[in-house]
Amino acid sequence: QVQVVESGGGLVQAGGSLRLSCAFSGGTFSGYAMGWFRQAPGKEREFVAAISWRAGRTLYVESVKGRFTISRENPKNMAYLHMNSLKPEDAAVYYCAADAAYFGSTGSEYDYWGQGTQVTVSS
Repeated sequence: QVQVVESGGGLVQAGGSLRLSCAFSGGTFSGYAMGWFRQAPGKEREFVAAISWRAGRTLYVESVKGRFTISRENPKNMAYLHMNSLKPEDAAVYYCAADAAYFGSTGSEYDYWGQGTQVTVSS
């Protein structure tokens, strides 16, 4: 059974950086596209970034372009979200998602989800 587990969240000042990690297990990692989503209190879940199976393609929501970078290390079964120049509006629970057949921004298309990691940005 595929599992993904996020880590790396925490409290950071505005303008700071964090790297979120997503550990994948239970399948062949290179066969899965990976996505990051976030959900702030009282808001709907939002797509943040996605990376294709062999990292050839990436997608970002407009609000994080130039500040966030999604990456993956297939030999280590790991995906990452590097977040720079963090803003208070980036604060949310961040979720990692995986899917063997879909690469994109639609959350409902991803089959496997982690439990989330909290990112708090102080102003």
